[in-house]
This record gives sequence, C-alpha cells and structure tokens, in this order.
Amino acid sequence: MAIRSRYRFGRMTELPTDSLFSVNPSRPGAAFSTSISNTVMETSPTRWTKEQKHITIAAYLGWTLDAFDFFLTVFVLKDIAKQFGVPISSVTDAIMLTLIMRPVGALIFGRLADRFGRRPMLMINIVLFSLFELLSGFSPNLTVFLILRALFGVAMGGEWGVGAALTMESVPPRSRGLVSGVLQAGYPTGFLLASIVYGLLFDTIGWRGMFFVGVLPALLVLYIRRNVPESPAWQTLKNRTERPGLAKTLGTNLKLSIYAIVLMACFNTFSHGSQDLYPTFLQVQRHFSTHTVSLITIVMNIGAIIGGLGCGLLSEKIGRRYAIAIFALIALPLLPLWVFSTTPVMLALGAFLMQIAVQGAWGVIPVHLNEISPDIIRATFPGLMYQLGNLLASRNGVFQAQIAEAHGNDYATILAWVIGIVSVAIAVLILFSPERRGIDMTQSARQAADSTNA
Repeated sequence: MAIRSRYRFGRMTELPTDSLFSVNPSRPGAAFSTSISNTVMETSPTRWTKEQKHITIAAYLGWTLDAFDFFLTVFVLKDIAKQFGVPISSVTDAIMLTLIMRPVGALIFGRLADRFGRRPMLMINIVLFSLFELLSGFSPNLTVFLILRALFGVAMGGEWGVGAALTMESVPPRSRGLVSGVLQAGYPTGFLLASIVYGLLFDTIGWRGMFFVGVLPALLVLYIRRNVPESPAWQTLKNRTERPGLAKTLGTNLKLSIYAIVLMACFNTFSHGSQDLYPTFLQVQRHFSTHTVSLITIVMNIGAIIGGLGCGLLSEKIGRRYAIAIFALIALPLLPLWVFSTTPVMLALGAFLMQIAVQGAWGVIPVHLNEISPDIIRATFPGLMYQLGNLLASRNGVFQAQIAEAHGNDYATILAWVIGIVSVAIAVLILFSPERRGIDMTQSARQAADSTNA
C-alpha cells in the first residue's frame, strides 16, 4: 500500500491511497487534474465561521426541499393513475424520467457553476425545480405530467452537485464527514416532510394540491442571496488563464469516472429501490390507510437521518470506504423484517432500521465524491457521476412495479431481491475506491490553478 504523507494541524498523518482508481495528475496534459502533493499543509480553522454555518444550512435546506418536491410524487402514484386511467407502472415513468434527466442538469449547472460560481447556480436551481413542481399540479393529462417531471429532473440534477461542492470547499476539513452526513440527511428529511404533508393535507387538497405546496422551496433563494458567500476554492480557481475542457479532464481520469458512475448506479438503486415504491407497497399490498402509510414513512425517514449523521461521523474515524461497506451490509439481515412483516409496528421498525443502513452508507457520498474529484471540475464531477449513475438506475422503479404487478401486486419480494443484491455490490465496489479523507481543497485548488497557469 502506497502512503503519502501530509501535515494536519501541526502533526504528520498518513493518507492511504490503496486503490485501483486513483486520480493521476502525473501524465502529460493532466496538470489540471486533482493534485494531492506529498505534503499538504491544511490551514483551515477548526472553529466554524458564521459564513460556513450559513453555507451548510443553505445546502442542507436546498437538498431537503429538492427531495421534498421529488417525494411528493411517490405518495400519489396510485391517485394520478386513477385520475388519468392508467396503471401505476405507467405513472412510475415520471420517476424514471426525472432520474434520466438529472444527469443533464448536473452537466449543465455543474459546468456553469465551475465557470460562474457555485452560489448563483444554486439559487437558479432552486427556483427552477420549485417552478416545475408547481406546474406539475396543473397537468391536464399524463403526457404533460411526464414532460414536466422530466424538466423537474433537469433542475433537480443540478442542485446536489453544486450545493455539495460549495459546502465541502468551504467547511473545515475535519468536519467534512459529519457535514456530509448532514447534507445527505437532507434527502430523507425531504421525504419526511413529504410524509407529513401527505398525512395532514392529502385528503383535503388532493394530489394536485400536493404539487402546489411544492413551490414553497423557492423562498430559500432569499436566504442564500442574503447570507451565503462564494466558495473559497472557486475564488482561487476563477482567475486561471486556461480552462481545460470537461471531456479532456474526464479523459485524464477515465478509470475513476467509469468507476464512480457504476458505484453511483448501485447507490441510486439502493436508495430509490428501498424508498420510491415503499409507500405503494404499504398501500397496495398491505392495504394500509393514508394515516398509517404516513406514520410508517415518517419513522422510516427518522432512521435515515440518524443513519446519515452517524455514518458520516464514523467515516472521520475509520475512513470513507469502510464506513460505507459496513452500513451497506447491515441491510442484509434486515430484509425479512423490512418487507415480510405484516403489522404496522413491525414494518415501521424494519423501515426505520433499513433506512439507517441505506442512508448511512449514502451519508458519506457527498464528501467522498468531492474529495476524489478533480479540482478543476468539482462542481461538475460529483453531481455528474451521481446523476449518470441515476440514469443507469432510472428504470428500477418501473422494473420493480412491473414485476410486482405481474405477480399479484407482490411488492415485498422484488423489493427484497433488489436491495439484497445491491447492498453486496456496494460493499465490494467501495473497497476499490480512492481514500482522500481530509484533503485541503483550497490548497489543492491553488496547486491546480498554479499548474494550469504555469
């Protein structure tokens, strides 16, 4: 195992690099790639500034409200299908199209954020996904609804990568593991909020009203405009004279890029495969009421939040890779309790524990993808890899629904098979990943800018 030394807060530590997929800036023409020198002095303070707190709050709320708007759909699949006279599997195409279009948003807004800054692109993303959510509620037929959900996917795809880059480049390095868990906890928090809105308001406002509520996240832009500064790493890179193209940068790191896409395809199957059709499973196979489905989903997402925070913090102690592998494998013994239980209490317990595992593993992803990203495209690379993985996994919801419908609405079996297989795949794949825990992103960006301008 190769070891690179670096300094952290006045003491020498070791940075493991035992991976088949390392970021290699040593080849000709690769000076703009991620550069981790043999010695890197981390100068970021351990105490948080007011600006760092605002950035973290804004990114967390951005992803929370993005997920809130996305998950409002999964509670009303059955009702939209009834309204438009189609099977549920046809409406799940909306989820598929949202996931398919997210890489487009990650590419467009990631490149714009690398060029013009993280902060303005984050605000534009939030306005756009809120607008398309509102318009979805006016859909006169399934075709228009599907088009609007595809456009929503473009806006949703840009938010995660831009918000994560802004945060990870700004917070103290030793806090990144916890902050990564906080950011990813925004996803189940959004699901939790959608569960509450569904339980309290659906019987009154119907499925269209659910989408009208989804315009409220646009108000977050006012907070960002007033309180959130630009990333210091982007400020370091913005004046570089040469801007290498995306294709050239990805080509220099081709193995890493392919690996990240495959890894994220597994991760997105892990999350969407355990979440998107779970309310439908409770409604259709277990025949639970709106209130019961809402309560179980709330409990499930409390577990997800706990998992994301816990695993993110653990990753600072044992490393990103081992924390992910452990939590992914925890899902296996939970499968019977999660979907083959029959009472609301036992299903709620199973869902709670399952999402500790799923979102625990996910809680490390924001920091891990940002740490292994080439500096010059950090707003693009994590989001694009994430969303291209989403693209590969986008058919999963439709696949699960079709298999369930073909077997008498047996959602439990297909849910268990998908999660069992993908949890093992993640635990194996993550061990081949680079481990870049604790790198100084501002210093690394400065080195990349100096190399590019040289």
